[in-house]
Amino acid sequence: MLTNTRNTRVEWCDCDPAGIIFYPRYFEMFDTSTTMLIERALGMSKFEYLKAYDFAGHPVVEMRARFRATTRFGDEVAIETALLACGRSSFKLAHRLTKAGTLAVEAFETRVWTIRHPENPERMKSQPIPAEVLARFHGTVS
Repeated sequence: MLTNTRNTRVEWCDCDPAGIIFYPRYFEMFDTSTTMLIERALGMSKFEYLKAYDFAGHPVVEMRARFRATTRFGDEVAIETALLACGRSSFKLAHRLTKAGTLAVEAFETRVWTIRHPENPERMKSQPIPAEVLARFHGTVS
């Protein structure tokens, strides 16, 4: 299935006073990596695909992570994001953050394709992932 790798650096704003990354920052990095994966698959920015598919987003409904090695201020890291599976309205992803080839963090998440609830626009409601999006996720559309 679909994968994307991006390189980034651990910045001071990602860290605690000891210069070690504060763990919630990994989840922000993984959220950005998910967006980059979908943008690559669809060939458009998140702003564009939110409008094109008239949907509210793809919020996380489940996430877990394993922390294997410390990352610190200034470390260059690579984040590989892979789409593992797609359901009717949900999809599963894996993220692997490595530092100099060593696995530092791996995370797994489930996200849901959502629209604004028709009866209450302040709420979201799951919706089937459009067939065109699924085809692009599976690489069957160029």
